[in-house]
Amino acid sequence: MKQQLTTERLMEIMRECAGYGEDVDALGDTDGADFAALGYDSLALLETAGRLEREFGIQLGDEVVADARTPAELTALVNRTVAEAA
Repeated sequence: MKQQLTTERLMEIMRECAGYGEDVDALGDTDGADFAALGYDSLALLETAGRLEREFGIQLGDEVVADARTPAELTALVNRTVAEAA
């Protein structure tokens, strides 16, 4: 079985891709927060998607990633794609 993405790991990757420090997540529970409200723009999302594709060996379409508005939605999308690829 392939590994699953957690929201915590997603946020770690996003911080690395965007060049943010750990204090970005100090808002508390980020699962349902909109990426824009968390300070992540479309470029950060695209870079994150590329990193997720490499790390999980999957393909994510740019428009599909753009439709994910929250960390919980993107985490579910990645895990669903990983499961379908297995």
